[in-house]
Amino acid sequence: MARGRVARTLLLVALGLQLAYIGPGAGFAVLGSFLSALAGLLLGTVSLLLWPFRMLGLVVRRRRGFRPARIRKLIFLGLDGLDPRLTERFMDEGKLPNLARLRQEGAYRRLRTTCPALSPVAWSTFATGVSPARHNIFDFLSRNPKTYLPELSSARVRAPHRVLRLGRLRIPLARSSVELRRKSQTFWKILGERQIGCTILRVPITFPPERFNGKLLSAMCTPDLKGTQGSFAEFTTRAVEACYEGGTRYPLQRAGNHLEGLIEGPEDASIEGRGSLTVPFRFVPRDAILEIQGQSIPLRLGAYSPWIKLEFRTALGAKVTGIARFLLKETQPECTLYVSPVNLDPERPALPISHPRHYAVYLANLLGPFATLGMPEDTWALNEGILDEEAFLRQVELAQEEREAMFVHALETTRRGVLACVFDAADRVQHMFYRYLDPRHPAFGSDGKHALAIEETYRRMDATVGVALAYVDPGAVLFVLSDHGFCGFRRGVNLNAWLHQNGYLALKDGAAAGARYLQGVDWSRTRAYALGLAGLYLNLRGREAQGAVEPGREAQALKRELIAKLSNLRDEERNEVAIRRMYATDALYRGPYLEGGPDLIVGFNEGYRTSWGAAVGQVTDRVFEDNTKAWSGDHSVDPALVPGVLFSNRRIDAEAPGLEDLAPTALALFGVEPPEWMEGKPVFDFSRDTGKS
Repeated sequence: MARGRVARTLLLVALGLQLAYIGPGAGFAVLGSFLSALAGLLLGTVSLLLWPFRMLGLVVRRRRGFRPARIRKLIFLGLDGLDPRLTERFMDEGKLPNLARLRQEGAYRRLRTTCPALSPVAWSTFATGVSPARHNIFDFLSRNPKTYLPELSSARVRAPHRVLRLGRLRIPLARSSVELRRKSQTFWKILGERQIGCTILRVPITFPPERFNGKLLSAMCTPDLKGTQGSFAEFTTRAVEACYEGGTRYPLQRAGNHLEGLIEGPEDASIEGRGSLTVPFRFVPRDAILEIQGQSIPLRLGAYSPWIKLEFRTALGAKVTGIARFLLKETQPECTLYVSPVNLDPERPALPISHPRHYAVYLANLLGPFATLGMPEDTWALNEGILDEEAFLRQVELAQEEREAMFVHALETTRRGVLACVFDAADRVQHMFYRYLDPRHPAFGSDGKHALAIEETYRRMDATVGVALAYVDPGAVLFVLSDHGFCGFRRGVNLNAWLHQNGYLALKDGAAAGARYLQGVDWSRTRAYALGLAGLYLNLRGREAQGAVEPGREAQALKRELIAKLSNLRDEERNEVAIRRMYATDALYRGPYLEGGPDLIVGFNEGYRTSWGAAVGQVTDRVFEDNTKAWSGDHSVDPALVPGVLFSNRRIDAEAPGLEDLAPTALALFGVEPPEWMEGKPVFDFSRDTGKS
């Protein structure tokens, strides 16, 4: 059962970038909570006694840190996925007045993205100023060369390495560990060392949060309470239990005038084989009242509930809290409830989600509970028909409102230093509604009610830009940027099928096509395989567990052969080019983590992407297949097709800036010389600098 859940959640991060198993979830964290709380109490007492002396020293150090600065304040407003073609069109039509103002009074450039053009790769380059070979993030997934199995590339949660076993009882003697797999140093950590304060809100690939002299709230790849990237639940009287991609259907049992259900939480790590912790609830259809753990919450048909706190208790009495929203979908003649993934409770997070640890608690007490899940917008629930378009867009709006409240508070309280905040709405809405812009998509449109969803989202993003502009004074620099653009996703390409048909990948005798995770592959006769959204790997001897390709001349010859055959690969059924170009990773990048990345990166053409099955190593009978899901827009294509955008309130001197240029720009603006290992260059020509602000 647990193995099946792990496999399913790994599948989903690769496919819809929505679910990924990253470790044991909160169960082990709960067991170590008492020792953590005691240590926290002692440290807090000492910290309180030393506070006056620390504050005096901090004031002195900050004054010194700002002396070489050219500005007082730097604002990065990230709008994930904002596409330059749509942005330019909407600006020209007068629909984005704030961005148009920035273009006219400051500067606008198309922004070079990373190869591959994937959010975890791109935002990691933004943060560090280096390429994937130096920050270690090449995709949402990486592969374990010892097992050929996919792993989440950005983070890893491990159970305690020492556990006392008393029969079935399990008592941890050490804490669970949470590892950030992104390498290199972020610009905010370097600035923090020089006493330049930074507030980093929801920038992707910041889970777990790193320690630095500033404040940070984690974003993409922050798990839910179950250790996945978001497992929704549907409770209904309609049918028996069922599993969806991204969630599970559970029964609502009738008991008199009410219905009963059980919400599944993390596994109970205190008792071997006990299974998941659960929270019971009752729903009274006649009054539309949800009764759960002493709370009575009225629900309205088609409307989300507020965040509801859920408390899970282990067999030993330890507890962990999460929060979830309920959506009442129907009451007559059947009853159905959607329950969002159970997010970590920001007031009592079972895993670290902010730095310092109390920062999430502070925000929750100030602004109310908020989504902590890396991707709170439930794209798979829409893909599976569990949410309709209206409910999904409302979910996006709720996440946007929470982020806006945090952003405004940070704007109001940031007098000096750096504020960086990323908004996800444009990315999520384009993924799910691009079919309205693409008449050739198999799922083009629907009832037309939300045909303008993308345009309306761009207008909302422009309004957020207007909010930021109100806090920009002569001593401030504002950057508005996106990590990549967007295009349609009409057809999926299964490169494992192509490799199989062309003799580069072999299946064991009797193995059926279609197994996930490259099961059934005969590695002794396999020279190449595909995994993830953009990568193709050689089965290299000495690196892979069952490598069949000799490093050196043989490997280089095989790469050249695959590049020649796959570049300009045609989809004969549609008479279109599916792959524009294949990139040899070692020709693009140099760095200590090059070996961990794919050997080749696929530059798909507009309209094409890795198929849903190929992303997790399925070897199917068909190379090409229609994409009929609501997830109809994407950016995991040739990077030349999906640049991002870059706006500034000041003139940009660089003619062709890239994401790697933003980190050294941030350092230079505060008078810090970018380190030699940073590959980017400042976008401003400081030789014309007329003085400090």
